[in-house]
Amino acid sequence: MNLLVAIVGATGTGKSELSLDLAERLARAGTPAEIVNADAMQLYRGMDIGTAKLTPAERRGIPHHLIDVLEPREEASVARYQGEARAVIEEVLARNAVPVLVGGSGLYVSSVVHDFRFPGTDDAIRARLESELDAHGPGVLFERLRAQDPEAAAAIGPHNGRRIVRALEVIELTGEPFGAGLPGAATWRPTVTIGLRLDREHLVPRLDARVERMWASGLVDEVARLRPAGFGATAARAIGYAQALAQLDGELDEAAAIAQTQALTRRYARRQVSWFSRSRDTVWLDADDPGRADAALAAVSAA
Repeated sequence: MNLLVAIVGATGTGKSELSLDLAERLARAGTPAEIVNADAMQLYRGMDIGTAKLTPAERRGIPHHLIDVLEPREEASVARYQGEARAVIEEVLARNAVPVLVGGSGLYVSSVVHDFRFPGTDDAIRARLESELDAHGPGVLFERLRAQDPEAAAAIGPHNGRRIVRALEVIELTGEPFGAGLPGAATWRPTVTIGLRLDREHLVPRLDARVERMWASGLVDEVARLRPAGFGATAARAIGYAQALAQLDGELDEAAAIAQTQALTRRYARRQVSWFSRSRDTVWLDADDPGRADAALAAVSAA
């Protein structure tokens, strides 16, 4: 089966569980499967609680790739991830297994699934834009991006200064919208994309409870252990981790840190839904449907 499977959807919809269930069903049908992480924050070693990372014991003996491959002080790169993920996928296929790409980081998933080529960089343009970001914050740059490329602006959101800078850099370098390579572009190889969705009425309480569990499970202690080795800009801005750092610094009390994380998680989930809903070829399943794994297997078998 020379096929890539992608499982996408908003945070909290059960993508990891579905990937395990699908892999087990594929194995019973005679085709082994291996899971490839496409959650940007699960690349980071030690950032476990705030990313809902499965422990080795929870992985049911199924091989997992691209988890714990960066230190928190390192900067993640979509271009680097694309190359590494595609190399892993080629290796899985060479073993006659099915690679199952799993994650909610839309640009990371799309960089692998779609025929997305990354433009180069220009140090002078990047430095100028980063200087503007430092001086004025992301708002001014976001409005500029929205005027030049509304689709990319909607996908990135107004708070991710690093990606706003990159989008503006690419637009200035190429004269083309950064939105090229978003869902809808040609695929890199034959792919079945399975999406999990849940109505907002049920998703929001689940997300809020998940954040509360992060604090109860020791997120602040996890951040305190990681802090001496240093956080890079990307890891330090991760939802939950930024708030735990602020709590450790006395800038937020625990209730405020939890509330801020809940609000940001809800906002992030909305952006994920917006991103993934653009793909016309996604097979959408109800996240709470007990038959979702069988439906996923049927979709893969029919491809």
